[in-house]
Amino acid sequence: MSKIAAILGRPNVGKSTLFNRLTESREAIVHETSGVTRDRHYGKCIWNGVEFSVVDTGGYVEGSGDVFEEEIRKQVLLAIEESDLLIFMVDVNDGITNMDKTVADLLRRSNKKTMVVVNKVDNTIQQYAADAFYALGLEDLYKISSMNGSGTGELLDDIVTSFGTPDAEDVPDLPKIAVVGRPNVGKSTLINTLLGEEKHIVTPLPGTTRDSIFTRYNKYNHDFFLVDTAGIRKKGKVTEDLEFYSVMRSIRAIEYSDVCLLMIDATRGLESQDLAILNIIRNNSKGLVILVNKWDLLEKNTNTARDLEQDILEKMAPFRDVPVIFISAVNKVRIHRVIEKAMEVYTNRLQKIPTSQLNEIMLRVIEEYQPPALKGKYIKIKYVTQLPMHAPAFAFFCNFPQYVKDPYKRYLENQIRKHFNFTGVPIQIFMRKK
Repeated sequence: MSKIAAILGRPNVGKSTLFNRLTESREAIVHETSGVTRDRHYGKCIWNGVEFSVVDTGGYVEGSGDVFEEEIRKQVLLAIEESDLLIFMVDVNDGITNMDKTVADLLRRSNKKTMVVVNKVDNTIQQYAADAFYALGLEDLYKISSMNGSGTGELLDDIVTSFGTPDAEDVPDLPKIAVVGRPNVGKSTLINTLLGEEKHIVTPLPGTTRDSIFTRYNKYNHDFFLVDTAGIRKKGKVTEDLEFYSVMRSIRAIEYSDVCLLMIDATRGLESQDLAILNIIRNNSKGLVILVNKWDLLEKNTNTARDLEQDILEKMAPFRDVPVIFISAVNKVRIHRVIEKAMEVYTNRLQKIPTSQLNEIMLRVIEEYQPPALKGKYIKIKYVTQLPMHAPAFAFFCNFPQYVKDPYKRYLENQIRKHFNFTGVPIQIFMRKK
């Protein structure tokens, strides 16, 4: 699983610019949790073959004075707690501010690897001025310009070196199923119910759990790992920033897993943070089952389940081929169905369609509805094959791949879903030059 590096520091020192530069080796930000808690970004960076996650902790302060300091303090403490490496950004033009000293003091007392990154170093005079930041008492100092990229190569070299070689995990090759969702939606209660024991502490306080762990489930002819974020969070650490960091912990669990059980609250429906987590699942090409928990708390009529399911799937569009199960983790309602459906999605995700069968069906449906011509060019798709990837991906070979637009790709995806069972699994469609 990839490591997490957090970029922190005062506002306007260039954190977001550095974030964008680090993550541009990937086509897009994996997920932008804007609006969840004051505009945080989560992205991927690949450098020298090493992939790691980057978190930009920008835009977290409003007000000034004591409130200002307290906000930064909370942010730094959470970053220290949740990340593997800390990138502490400062501005060469401002020199060392009182706020920088406060942050540096917290970082020195942590045992986390910290890199001081002096930004906006664009000339020789600023190179010398940047040395003043050694006074913060943190050894690793980097002089960069996040705007033009100078110095970022050396920084990236040292980041990936500090992560080291990932340990080969001695974990049996079993399906890995993650339980993810907003705080206080019932994740630990579900795991306790599945395991039949108080394996995880459950309290009504949101944010009781952190740090992904594996728990083996071996009952009723099923054998797999449950991936949960388990541990105890002190009440004092539960701040308004917690929701964002619950997304960070969900990211860890998602990256570990093959199938994700996304729990939502029946009394609240599918909300923006659920969609944030859903997008991370989809962008990581993981299997998905939606669990609508606390079903027992909802006043119901004949159409309640159907209407709520319809509402959830509409908000998830265009990825709607997903199982939705209404459960009560406390009352153990439909819990065995959860396991059966998760294993079914796991099987769907692994299936490989023979090329001959794929071409026989897909070339026929393409003939029935051909891609629209663009700029007078007629697109002819001649061949299709499933790519050898860890999740379902299909390459369609044609004469003008650049002219095939998203609506037609969605048509192709829907036809694949119609003829083959990929329920609960994101599908990638690639157009290739024949």
